[in-house]
Amino acid sequence: MGGPSSGDEGGPARSLEVELKFDVDDDTLLPDLSGLPGVAAIGQAELRELDAQYLDTADLDLAKAGYAVRRRSGGPDAGWHIKGPKVDGARLELQWPLADGIPEAVLTAVREVTDAPLTPLARIRNRRIAHNLHSADGGVVAEFLDDHVVATDERSGIESTWREWEFELGPAAPDDDADRRTLFARFEEAVRAAGGRAAASDSKLARTLGH
Repeated sequence: MGGPSSGDEGGPARSLEVELKFDVDDDTLLPDLSGLPGVAAIGQAELRELDAQYLDTADLDLAKAGYAVRRRSGGPDAGWHIKGPKVDGARLELQWPLADGIPEAVLTAVREVTDAPLTPLARIRNRRIAHNLHSADGGVVAEFLDDHVVATDERSGIESTWREWEFELGPAAPDDDADRRTLFARFEEAVRAAGGRAAASDSKLARTLGH
């Protein structure tokens, strides 16, 4: 991937994010996911109170290049993150430990895109209810995420709220592309049967900013 490098020796934690996203009404009941291929059990609901501050330059250099920088507290992946551009339906995400100020490693990583100062762009608070979808041997095939979002554009002061569902592949997801497409298709069928619809935006940040 071009753009941000891994920073200091050893680098950040890396993950590849592959997900589907749908909008739903506040009173929509959860979909029936029991028949998804490769899913043998649905884990108990886990509540995560997430609070993310997104940063960018005055000219939105990172957003224009397809990157996002955020500091997020709450949940199992609290920390500083850089999300890269989407390539073949996936985004590379780099993560550093949670800290109050912007870590030097994060600034170093984005320097290939911009060396302009980073300032607050958006705040996204999310009451997330997560369910792990397990394979027969206990691996996590995917996470189903029920997100209740309150978002603020820090530059305009405009606040918006919405609810969305995400389906993110886990370590035990199928390796074969055809099997992944089948899993995604079956999930979409279940979501649309429950009343879900195509997401208004590709990301929470873009939606917060009106894109």
